[in-house]
Amino acid sequence: MGEATQTTKAGTSQLSADILKTKQHFDVLDGLRGIAALSVVTFHFMEMAISDYSKNFIGHGFLAVDFFFCLSGFVIGYAYDDRIGKIGIIEFLKSRLIRLHPLVILGSILGLFAFLFNPFTSIQHAYSIGRVTLIFLASILLIPFPAMAERSFNLFSFNAPAWSLFWEYVANIFYAFILCRLGRRSLLTLITLAAVVLCVVGYHSGSLSGGWSGPTFWDGGARVAYSFLAGLLIYRSNWIIKTRLGFTSLSLLLLAAFMMPYFKWNVLAEALVILFYFPLLVSLGAGALLTKRSEPICIFSGKISYPLYMTHYAAIWVFMNYYNSHKPGTAQLALIVTTGVLLLSGVAYVVMELYDIPIRRYLTSRRIAAASAWRPNRLSDQ
Repeated sequence: MGEATQTTKAGTSQLSADILKTKQHFDVLDGLRGIAALSVVTFHFMEMAISDYSKNFIGHGFLAVDFFFCLSGFVIGYAYDDRIGKIGIIEFLKSRLIRLHPLVILGSILGLFAFLFNPFTSIQHAYSIGRVTLIFLASILLIPFPAMAERSFNLFSFNAPAWSLFWEYVANIFYAFILCRLGRRSLLTLITLAAVVLCVVGYHSGSLSGGWSGPTFWDGGARVAYSFLAGLLIYRSNWIIKTRLGFTSLSLLLLAAFMMPYFKWNVLAEALVILFYFPLLVSLGAGALLTKRSEPICIFSGKISYPLYMTHYAAIWVFMNYYNSHKPGTAQLALIVTTGVLLLSGVAYVVMELYDIPIRRYLTSRRIAAASAWRPNRLSDQ
């Protein structure tokens, strides 16, 4: 019995170590994630004022989501390929829930408050308590529910960016059950099929900006399928390009994709960016030179990127109603957008420090304690 208990303790300790195991970060990639998040926030502000993307200086800002998906595939492969077999599918999915879902919930709560107390609209009076409750529950549970025509039938009416988190979860589930077991040849086959599907979607839709609404729901699946697989393939093939390009240079290259102009063959340009340009940037970012000057910027922007992405949209809805009712001029709009991005970045930092990190730390400690308590009981039953 004593030997069995020691074996159990050792197994539990190893499980805890595998669960808590972290690896060295690719700091430049973290920094680029932050640049992409800031670009998304700016794009969301601007699209409320300038609905014609061809006249918007950051009219391709929606492509940041495809960059996120590619980064995610690379990071998931790097973080879990060598240990998902040790921790198991359930523990992997728990890890992803703890990492992602606290901010899904907070973003939904902020969106609910912005809906109920928005001073620039009376839309809230058109919805019953039951309807609002149903929309909110769908949001915190990540169940697509495009129920509000006034919000263009977003999949998640209280926190629009959650559509990409829905597909992120789908990609993680596929990784846990299928992709983690596939070799490079099978992965190449899948990514080729995904590329074809992505191009077909772009051809039929005229753009690769879909996935966020009920009518474009499946476009999101095409976008995550290719980019997540591309990131995973980059990691498994060790396509890391050593370069003297630093964070600043790569940031400018990334911003160029979001700010590229619209032209006749626009959808082809979007496809090329997703198919080749973003994977190239991930490869370069993974092998980029990190200077002492850029290191703290990369670390900070990487840390706030996800909190910023998941908490900013409540303010965007309020801004939309303000803009429609007050029609601010160009100079005032520039001031509002600049100030808004800075303030929302500050909010994201506070959310990270006071909410996200403490909750994830608490949930992880409870998870380790539960694993320690569960395993001896299992052994005694045998």
